[in-house]
Amino acid sequence: MERTLAIIKPDAVSSGVIGEIIHRAEEEGFTIRALKLTKLTKAQAEAFYSVHKGKPFFERLTKFMASGPVVVMVLEGEDAIKRWREIIGSTDPQEAAEGTIRRKFGTNVTMNAVHGSDSKDTAEFEIKFFFSEMELLNGAGN
Repeated sequence: MERTLAIIKPDAVSSGVIGEIIHRAEEEGFTIRALKLTKLTKAQAEAFYSVHKGKPFFERLTKFMASGPVVVMVLEGEDAIKRWREIIGSTDPQEAAEGTIRRKFGTNVTMNAVHGSDSKDTAEFEIKFFFSEMELLNGAGN
């Protein structure tokens, strides 16, 4: 079993689609191992997305991610990273396949409703960024 981090971004939270996205994750066979609602500071958003520092979209992305509450989840399942990224779709909602979360709920490349880890190393970093070992053992939010 593999784990990935999923984030329901501020645009999707403010649009009231948290339940639909969580339902989709469960419907696709993922087990939610941890879940919480939080609000990132600008500094936290910059630390989380530090791999993108210096890229043209970094400032816009970190400002957006600190603009409102987010829901962070640890999803577990077979091939979780690859499968979750297929379910959420392309970063650009206009290019995302029909039936994907970003196609349905995303607005643009920045405001694209959800995040998913892109590799095992990234997933490990991202999960630890939001959840302690104790929270993961106890199933934070479950």
